[in-house]
Amino acid sequence: MSAPAPLLFLLRGPRRRILYVALYELIAIAVVTLALGLFTDHGWGSSGGMAVGSSVIAVVWNLVFNHFFERWELRQPVRGRSPARRVAHAIGFEGGLLLWLVPFIAWWLGVSLWQALLLDVGLLVFFLIYTFVFTWVFDRLFGLPASAV
Repeated sequence: MSAPAPLLFLLRGPRRRILYVALYELIAIAVVTLALGLFTDHGWGSSGGMAVGSSVIAVVWNLVFNHFFERWELRQPVRGRSPARRVAHAIGFEGGLLLWLVPFIAWWLGVSLWQALLLDVGLLVFFLIYTFVFTWVFDRLFGLPASAV
């Protein structure tokens, strides 16, 4: 049996989810603001506002998606989070988020749905990798949630 993660005793249930979402979204806001500010003609204020708005949408989706993912995970005969399960988690989360963010991006930036989709697909490629890596690192630091043990 491997040693528990050093900070595991601090994180059970809601506390774990809150820390996960807060860290994930703070990093996401910084990355989206920087990327939009550097690679589009929208100013830093507009880029930051879109990043914060996207973050609020992502937080709500994160809480909903992870609630149902962990309920599904509890019913699985194999415990733990294999690479395949992590990939499924990342694709499910980011795919659902795409449906919420494209209309928001189009509205916020005043662009067409097609332009918003192209922008979001660019961000999605980054965030698929980011979600996988972030969740893996978070689990290594804080241990797996009860649903995966």
